Amino acid sequence: MTNENKNIAIILLVLALFTGATIELSEGTPLVGVILFLIAAFLITRIDISKGQEHRRSIALILLGSFIVLADVVFNYGSQSSIGTLDSMTFFLGLSLIAAGMNSPQIKKMGQFGAYISGIFIVLFLVFYTLFGALNIDFLHIFDHYFVLLPTVAIMKLFGIPLEVVAIETVRMSGVEELTIIIGGPCSGLYSMFLLIGIVVGYGAVEKIPVNRILFLLGFAIAVAYIANLVRVMILYITAYFYGYDAMMTVHTHIGWMIFAAVAGAIMYIMDLQRRTVKDQ
Repeated sequence: MTNENKNIAIILLVLALFTGATIELSEGTPLVGVILFLIAAFLITRIDISKGQEHRRSIALILLGSFIVLADVVFNYGSQSSIGTLDSMTFFLGLSLIAAGMNSPQIKKMGQFGAYISGIFIVLFLVFYTLFGALNIDFLHIFDHYFVLLPTVAIMKLFGIPLEVVAIETVRMSGVEELTIIIGGPCSGLYSMFLLIGIVVGYGAVEKIPVNRILFLLGFAIAVAYIANLVRVMILYITAYFYGYDAMMTVHTHIGWMIFAAVAGAIMYIMDLQRRTVKDQ
């Protein structure tokens, strides 16, 4: 593996660990979250910075990134709010802009890649979760009901697990205990989809992959993210049916970012093959 590919792989792993740490700190086990943050910090030190032609340092990008990081920290500390996914991506954007402003070509490229990932995530989050809400566009509930809840319920019934749809985002099951489960919010899988879109666009832009191939990979990434999320939701159903609510919530906390890491790694492998194909032509 070349230094460049190794660096990209480490960035993706750091992103997955960073996402997992955020989830653990806000919804799961804080100690696990701290451990994941420490592992991510250690991996950052393993990134190989090769010598090459230095670029001009951009003070504007460094100052902008520093301001975003500081503003994010001050806001969360002042409001004493829990760290959410949007906070993590905002912090990640600030760090990426700082890196993009450096004169080292490797650090600059990693910063550009990170800025694409976090920037695209933030824009899509604001559109689908903030703007649509302000305009009373009920996209999220419709998506959760018709594209997540109903397909997963139908598949589970084929395997003999009885689920009853009782509301637009709610199902009831009778397994080891009577449970009512809400399929909404993070269960839509849109967070992972936003991240994968950012990864594809960012890698394609940084590595100058042709637009038609980027569009194909975008469609592929969205389809894979959607299917992976259906699998995740069905795993939660199965866990709840056989082992109960507490076991389901434990799996819910950990499984999402793990599946994301696996899917992102597979897509990055495919994109690297595309990059080599373009380079050889």
